[in-house]
Amino acid sequence: MPVPDVSVIVIVYNDADRLPTAVQSALDQTHKSVEVLIVDDCSKDRSYEVAQELQAANPGRVRAFQLPQNSGGCGAPRNHGISEALGTYVIFLDSDDVLEKNACRNMVAAAERTGADLVSGMCVRVHVDNRHGKTVDWYPWIYATSRTLESITEMPDLLVFDTLSTNKCYRRDFLLEQGLSFPVGIHYEDLLFSAQAYVAARRIALIPNHVYSWNVVENSAAKSISNRRHEIANFVHRMEIHRRVDELLEEKGYDDLKFRKDVKFLKHDLVLHLRDLPLLDDAYRHEFAELANSYLATISPQAYAEVQPIQAICAYLLGKEDWTNLLPAADALISAGKLSAPLVEKNGRIYWCAEHLDDPEGARILDVTEAGYHTRPLSKLSLGNRLTSYSDDGHGKVRLGGSVVNPLGRVKPGAKLSGTLEFRARRTSLQSFRFPLTSLTHAGRTLDWTGEADIARKLRPLGIIDVVWDVRLDMDIDGETVSTRVSAGAIDVNSGHALHIRPRLTRLVSDRIEPSISKKGNLSYVLTSSGAASVRTQGLIEEALQSRAAGVAKKGLRRARRVKKDLNSGHTKTRVYHEVLSKLPIRKGLVVFESHMGKQFSDSPKAIYDEMRRQNVDFEAVWSYEGAKPTGFPKDATLVRRWSYPYLRALAQAEFWIDNQGFPPALTKRPGTTYIQTWHGSALKRMGFDLPQMKVLSRPERERHQRGLDRFDHFLVRSEHDVRTLARGFRLREDRLLRTGYPRNDELVKAREKETESGARERGPLAAALKIDPAKKVLLYAPTFRATPQGSVRRFELPFDVEAFADRFGDDYTLLIRSHYLNQVVLPPSVRGRVIDVSQGYDISPLLVLADGLITDYSSLMFDYTLLDRPMIFFTYDYEEYAGETRGTYFDLREKAPGPVVATEAALFAAVDEFKSADTEYARARELFAAEFGEYDKGTAAQQIVAKFFTPGSGK
Repeated sequence: MPVPDVSVIVIVYNDADRLPTAVQSALDQTHKSVEVLIVDDCSKDRSYEVAQELQAANPGRVRAFQLPQNSGGCGAPRNHGISEALGTYVIFLDSDDVLEKNACRNMVAAAERTGADLVSGMCVRVHVDNRHGKTVDWYPWIYATSRTLESITEMPDLLVFDTLSTNKCYRRDFLLEQGLSFPVGIHYEDLLFSAQAYVAARRIALIPNHVYSWNVVENSAAKSISNRRHEIANFVHRMEIHRRVDELLEEKGYDDLKFRKDVKFLKHDLVLHLRDLPLLDDAYRHEFAELANSYLATISPQAYAEVQPIQAICAYLLGKEDWTNLLPAADALISAGKLSAPLVEKNGRIYWCAEHLDDPEGARILDVTEAGYHTRPLSKLSLGNRLTSYSDDGHGKVRLGGSVVNPLGRVKPGAKLSGTLEFRARRTSLQSFRFPLTSLTHAGRTLDWTGEADIARKLRPLGIIDVVWDVRLDMDIDGETVSTRVSAGAIDVNSGHALHIRPRLTRLVSDRIEPSISKKGNLSYVLTSSGAASVRTQGLIEEALQSRAAGVAKKGLRRARRVKKDLNSGHTKTRVYHEVLSKLPIRKGLVVFESHMGKQFSDSPKAIYDEMRRQNVDFEAVWSYEGAKPTGFPKDATLVRRWSYPYLRALAQAEFWIDNQGFPPALTKRPGTTYIQTWHGSALKRMGFDLPQMKVLSRPERERHQRGLDRFDHFLVRSEHDVRTLARGFRLREDRLLRTGYPRNDELVKAREKETESGARERGPLAAALKIDPAKKVLLYAPTFRATPQGSVRRFELPFDVEAFADRFGDDYTLLIRSHYLNQVVLPPSVRGRVIDVSQGYDISPLLVLADGLITDYSSLMFDYTLLDRPMIFFTYDYEEYAGETRGTYFDLREKAPGPVVATEAALFAAVDEFKSADTEYARARELFAAEFGEYDKGTAAQQIVAKFFTPGSGK
């Protein structure tokens, strides 16, 4: 018999039904020189008999072996396979998985081409019991392209993340020479074997091809070994394997690999077990902590800074065995973003708990200020809500009690409270039922509630398609709606009775409903069958669902869902806009307004809208908004969600479009519609076709971009600088330019004129609304956003110590911070009253009028603020990168800036110290700056626009 190129080692234990499929995937390889070795781990079912049958059916290609006794893991059968293999290469396959048909061909070709000892390809997780056919690629970034490594140190992510042994092809001589084998008698053997192979390999090849399908059955009654995380022996094995891998890395001096593995342990391995802690008993928890903490002591403290805050918090509290604070944190791991602890404020910072803050490391890890829990509205927080009591009468009435986190005591004792329990069918678009709470009381760190639900009398499910019902608590707190899921916590709801129920589709479908716990630990109810008739009906239904007719019906349902999804796709909406809505007649007087792509009611579109209302213009106003719910928009206008069908219809029929950034470029403007583009700022940074990245676009991409710009019928400019920069960058014709200035700046011009005439500065109602001390000056810090070289928006972080700023200047100044609308800022409580976030809910012009001085960087607000003739500081800490490497500028800001240009925090603070002298020193520079960049801002821009387009006799 010729020596095969590949030996595929298939291990099996009690899996007779799926074994033939796995073996067939190896026999069906497009690379034909393949032998299959089936190693049965002394199964109790027919697995070995099936293996022998496959051997008989495929003589010379399949060989069957059986271990004398069960080894209890994957290591022994794989090792036996290695010893019996004849092939040049070895591949491992589990009996419940399959090889992709080109797996052997692609991996052998890569091994021959590169001389690699080990070739690894992409694995895909196939969720077998998912009705949508869900598949997930296993760490796809590792396999984005073909790559050959001379050492695992070239790509640590491979060792840290892809610890599978089954998506790989090994040179058999390499395994034998290095004495590589799987550990026996211990689980998680893949982690150690893969680490040993990676470290020993003289060359590793990665290929971007799918090679292995890992079949995952999430709802299996019998969990795989690695998923039995509630068994303490499982965790013992995991810890032992990690220690062995660490010893290997330490022996090789791979400190960086060890550090990255530490980070993954905190992010992944430990988290898998922590999630189960709230549901396990004290004995398990203490044994678990003892095992985990001995290993956590070997992890670098720096690793904690590399993981998500809640992951670091859990690991730290586990080390302290602080179960009171750890269990809520573990609960938060299950549901991302859940706030399950009441928090504490100390020394101007927000912490997960009050304990351990005397430990500097503990204070650092437990600090959750940056999460913004203290600034976000309660309705935007996912508050922890755990059951404290549960009982039922055995028939249909349930009594529940629970406790909702009151973060930082934000709900005050005198708050007006009410609430309901909502039972909602998990399937979307189905019914829900509400039961008023019997009590909802303030209990300091929590809000405690009780409720009674007469399920048998009121809850009326359909009976087949609404099998699962989730429970939610909806509270009204001083008029603000706060909604939370009800988690089981330590309450054993499974001890509850199966309650009587009356489905609308008759009790022959189901006659009971039972409490259950979801994967995230939340309370739910599941319809079941108890009576003989309903059990018999359920059997008939299950049988019918497997029939050919049911298959046809399911296909039809899936097709209908795809149609519904397609109806809401951007492609379909664009087609409907052009082929249907654009055939409707233009509606005279219909004006669609939009500011910053629907994010705000603000800027020049707002100024024009307000002027039209002031002059009693007869028009139909439509404002677009982005997001689930509009806030801050006018009540005397029609509001439409951006990209909704009402939005598309309004744009298709509008006589005027008015916005400051750009309506969706895929939508063609009709000839009967006039597009007034106000834009949102003069340009320091390069724009449009002047951007470097525009030059590398393909011709069709540039043409598509130009078509979007060509829709502008009129483009507002405030200076000839705008003509030379924005108009040129957008390739706009001269006849489309309106030299009116910006309507949003009318307020600034008028404020300066009034101040000059009266000799006094009026702060107006905004200062009172913000509770600003009249004795203090107001500084506004308003930076622009930063982008990566790829064009995505970088996360915003304050480039100076805001607490140090408040401590140094808080007696004399109130600092307002206005982040760019693409960013958000979180201020620590320590600066409360001295520093105020005004990023949301405020138009920029009143803020500029209020500010006695502006601190900015490259924001176009510099051009607007100069109209007020007030001092400015330019904090350009990254000027070289911003101006040179990122996108370039039209002029050197350092040469023309009408105020000091500083690059460090110390220089910024010094400039604030010298603010008064800077006012005088840069007076002439501000005058020149205003003349050059705001020559057409005369305070009448909105009036000019209304007079030109919206008064009787006006023309377009």
